Amino acid sequence: MNCFNSKLIANSEIVNRTRKKSAPRYFAASLFTTSLFAPSLFTTSLFAISLLTTSLFTTSLFAASPAVAAQTVVKFATLAPEGTAWMKTMRQFSDELAAKTQGRVKFKIYPGGVSGDEKDVARKIRLGQLQAAGFTGVGLGEIAPETRVLDTPFLFKNPAEIDNVYKMLDADFREIFRSRGYILLGWTEVGNVYIFANTPVRNPSGLQGVKMWIWEGDPIAEATFAAMKIKPIPLSITDVMTSLQTGMINAVYSAPATVIPLQWYTKMKYAMALPITTASGAVVISKKVFDSISKEDQKSLLELGDRHFRALTTVSRKDNERSIATLKKERVEFVEPSGPDAVAAFERMGEEARRSLVGKLYSAGLLGKIEAALKKFREGKK
Repeated sequence: MNCFNSKLIANSEIVNRTRKKSAPRYFAASLFTTSLFAPSLFTTSLFAISLLTTSLFTTSLFAASPAVAAQTVVKFATLAPEGTAWMKTMRQFSDELAAKTQGRVKFKIYPGGVSGDEKDVARKIRLGQLQAAGFTGVGLGEIAPETRVLDTPFLFKNPAEIDNVYKMLDADFREIFRSRGYILLGWTEVGNVYIFANTPVRNPSGLQGVKMWIWEGDPIAEATFAAMKIKPIPLSITDVMTSLQTGMINAVYSAPATVIPLQWYTKMKYAMALPITTASGAVVISKKVFDSISKEDQKSLLELGDRHFRALTTVSRKDNERSIATLKKERVEFVEPSGPDAVAAFERMGEEARRSLVGKLYSAGLLGKIEAALKKFREGKK
């Protein structure tokens, strides 16, 4: 879900509050996508914040003279505003890439959502106006729907499981991106996504009385709440705060690092301590552009992307931990599930949601690989 996609989206929304554009969709913190990008339920998170993020990637090839090498200028757009950990990492990556390639490959970065939301960016990449982007779950769903399986509810139990699945299925996801015309430069996790409400949610029945918001148009969030047997109220992210104030809704889902800048936490008393998802995010580049640069520079691009964006995930996790501590100081109570039976019930709902999306977003084969990898990893930890 793409509220999960959303630190990036959340912070960007504040910067662009006067803009008339509708906010990007995700599970950010997209419901499921969120912290560094906008939320996506799950992402997210956001990984949005939801990682959110968009990128324009335009190449300019200048004719080389005997003394000057051809140069590729990458216009990169993101929802992340300047000053965020995401942008600091992106600047470091860009500077190091330019140095390592001796200026043959450079990124020109457009932060703060000035290039549009993630759907806008995906469209512009398809049109050839842009060539690279940092996406949360919502944006990833536009270019490679199969990857949204990573945002599905109650799939992972801890960061170690997430890291293992990303490692074991690295080749699978890279091929998915490649088949869609993109090259994966690195994953950018948005963070865990939690349900925030004005009444404590200790088990599935505790959700029945809430007026839950849903980021309109997010299939992961829709499947999740359908499995939970609740009918959420679809709204754009820009309408959430007003709806909380009027009582139209009294529950939201988001990464901790997103609800703080959006100020949603001021209307919430409780958070369910069991995350509903971990919002994903990723930085990708157009395969057409990637193929136009030398093998040596391609190698540098991949190596630097992996190192910098892996480090960014670590930063995102720590940021969300600090945000939880801040929320507790602000008297938001994190409520544990009522017992193992409640946790098991939520996990069954997550499985139902995942199964409902087979053939719509991803294949049974891909989901089966992920679940098999998780089973093997968990058994090895016993």
